[in-house]
Amino acid sequence: MKIIRFERLIDKGEFSKSGTWNIIENQIVQAIKAIAWPPGSGSFILYDQPGKARGKGNGVKPIKEACMFHLKSLGWSLETPVHIATLKKPGPLDATFPVGERLFCVEWETGNISSSHRALNKIALGILKNVLIGGILILPTRKMYKYLTDRVGNFEELEPYFPFWRSLCVDEGLLGVIAIEHDAVSKNVPRIPKGTDGRALQ
Repeated sequence: MKIIRFERLIDKGEFSKSGTWNIIENQIVQAIKAIAWPPGSGSFILYDQPGKARGKGNGVKPIKEACMFHLKSLGWSLETPVHIATLKKPGPLDATFPVGERLFCVEWETGNISSSHRALNKIALGILKNVLIGGILILPTRKMYKYLTDRVGNFEELEPYFPFWRSLCVDEGLLGVIAIEHDAVSKNVPRIPKGTDGRALQ
């Protein structure tokens, strides 16, 4: 799998200059690039079928799970409950890595564009409340998303709102968005079904 862009929306303080960040960034990149389809192929090739119609295209959640399993093997915690909001407790963070008394998190988008906004807002609020030192949202490019079974939020659809998160007043923290993309499409590979175990995409 390819990383097309890494956009830093917030990069304040010394964290992004630290050795800890170098480890975190390298592990995230490693986890993304380790995702392969078909299994063992060393590349990520999607079945060439648009995903708009019911039962068409490639499953979304197994791709996310493959990344999460890899991060877990590197010592990350998955589905971490974190108290960020004051009135309503948000859902758990997909993956977290301890940084002193705070956490760095990774969220992988499997929902629509509204879900992408909520994920970035959750990370930004966690940074503002000093619960998180930072976080990354991973989501497909528009080119990739059209081959996925659900109308998943995509990088280009979210990009017009980046100035909002850049305007937040933060003393220290890193908030970023990574755009991912398949290596190729082919009719000669199987479709990734929704039920595939993410461990198989390695």
